[in-house]
Amino acid sequence: MPDPILKLLKELKRSDVALCLARVPDSTRLFFGSSDAGVYEVDAMSEKGEARRFEGEGHTSYVTGVALAGGQVVSGGYDRQLIWWDAASGKPLRAAKAHDRWIRRVLTSPDGKVVVSVADDMVARVWEASTGRLRHELRGHAAMTPHNFDSMLHTCAFSPDSKLLATGDKTGHIVVWSVETGKPVKTLEAPGCYTWDPRQRIHSIGGIRSLAFSPDGAVLAVGGMGKVENIDHLGGKARLELFDWQKGESLAALESDKYKGVIAHLEFHPQGAWLLGCGGDGKGWALFTDVAARKFTTQDALPMHTHQFALSEKGDRLFAAGHNRVGVWDIVA
Repeated sequence: MPDPILKLLKELKRSDVALCLARVPDSTRLFFGSSDAGVYEVDAMSEKGEARRFEGEGHTSYVTGVALAGGQVVSGGYDRQLIWWDAASGKPLRAAKAHDRWIRRVLTSPDGKVVVSVADDMVARVWEASTGRLRHELRGHAAMTPHNFDSMLHTCAFSPDSKLLATGDKTGHIVVWSVETGKPVKTLEAPGCYTWDPRQRIHSIGGIRSLAFSPDGAVLAVGGMGKVENIDHLGGKARLELFDWQKGESLAALESDKYKGVIAHLEFHPQGAWLLGCGGDGKGWALFTDVAARKFTTQDALPMHTHQFALSEKGDRLFAAGHNRVGVWDIVA
């Protein structure tokens, strides 16, 4: 099979940072959250590409997560709030103080029944998508790093059957949970994504920034950044680790020979043909992985540090959100 190639179709240039993104299935309609505290809707392939900002009492800081829940959009941000919006009108329906620290990611399960939020209070909360009722509080991550600094909980991912949820923290600790019971099923460790500097800054950097289950649910992909010499910069190589999560075994650990920075988001091709990771170190890039061969194939530059993306149902189109841009690419293989 030929290596995938990205071909730019559309760029929507902006003055803000698009920090998160969700796509309406079988469409080019996107919702994204911004550094200006706004939640926006846009048809990414419309002629003008003008985005509509949601109205009413919303967030007061960065919006770092958006998810679709039927006819609702659920957003979360640094103000610790989750807000349910009516997708059609762009008006808020309900809001809740969901966490005690910054919310890092909001995600809907593939079956659409629940929404999860993860935050730097080191808790993942599982909510009923339609009503906002809290189902579970998942507490499996330490609040402090081994060197007694605050940890962070950046990311989460559902299994394709919606039965499992994986969460990953700054130190490389991963917990796989049962969505039904809220109980842990497995723990894994990916310490290669974490750097501790005991001499210069007496601090740490890195952590797990992205997770994704393979379409068959057997492989858990973990994205971040490799060891860093100067922790003041995103100077580590983009790092991907693949796990047989049920056995608790690492299958491969790959680091890019071309790009540095964090893999901020990961998604498998719907049929498992490849795995895509996007991120950056200020500049952006896309890394395609042949999972069976355990190697990066296409490593391509993107015009922005990318925070989140969505793939089309056939895996032939990429919608991405990042610094000063929302973009659309065809994926040609």
